[in-house]
Amino acid sequence: MEFYNEKVVYENPLLSIKVFQSQRHNDLFINWHYHREIELLLVLNGELDVNIEEDAVRLQSGDIALIGSKQLHRDRSLSSPLDYIVLQFDLEQFIDQSSMPYMRFFSETKNPLSRANYIFQENDKARAEAASCIQSILQEVTTKQNGYELAVSMLIKQLLLLLIRNDEKRVLTDHEDFDRARLRGVLDYVEEHLTDRIQVEEVSKLANMSYYYFVKFFKKAIGLSFTEYVNYRKIKWAERILLTKDLSISEVGDRIGMPNMAHFYKMFKKYNDCSPKQFQKKMLEWNRA
Repeated sequence: MEFYNEKVVYENPLLSIKVFQSQRHNDLFINWHYHREIELLLVLNGELDVNIEEDAVRLQSGDIALIGSKQLHRDRSLSSPLDYIVLQFDLEQFIDQSSMPYMRFFSETKNPLSRANYIFQENDKARAEAASCIQSILQEVTTKQNGYELAVSMLIKQLLLLLIRNDEKRVLTDHEDFDRARLRGVLDYVEEHLTDRIQVEEVSKLANMSYYYFVKFFKKAIGLSFTEYVNYRKIKWAERILLTKDLSISEVGDRIGMPNMAHFYKMFKKYNDCSPKQFQKKMLEWNRA
């Protein structure tokens, strides 16, 4: 089976999303591919067959398909014309400290995100609400009214909340409850010590857990390893500093507790697909546009 890694290009560097409405006027077949972004397909008119790994979904007017990060998928239009909306977004860029505990619902450590498609297939109200969110996101990105980035971020979170609250089969929660109180002190500690080198041994004691139990518990609860989480929070802080402070790149690295420039550049590129300097340049160019 041949497949390719699709590179999703964002129009606005402040928003890690791509959303567009498209039409097909012939029997078009899109071959197997994947991308790191989560994808939602909303059919407005016509029929579309979507294969997501071993699963097959036929979408008609008003139907939605959810595709997880890096899930192989392909599709084929069954009618002409086919009118549909594609929404692709990098989940991590829309997760902040308050919503980080819910990252685990979408981390796909056990179940692929496409397992949640039953929500749209069985729950008419949830499907209609999700369709409204997707259309609103498209409208916000198209009209670009003042503050549309905030509106899009809120609508993405509304979609995530809709999935969590309507997951009656608990395919996202992995059938286990999450005791957020056990990690709240750890998450607060990380935010207060982002300038420091944060040791797993230290925070595991803070959580009153052994080192090995803490590592496993954190990964299962958050969806990221503790080291990945700390690096993620540091880079998000670096992004804010680059946009609001007149500091050199090395000073930014020092400010977030990553004085090793090679490591800072590596982590920054992991989350932004560009260097800190390129990120800053893109932001300035976008603001001038």
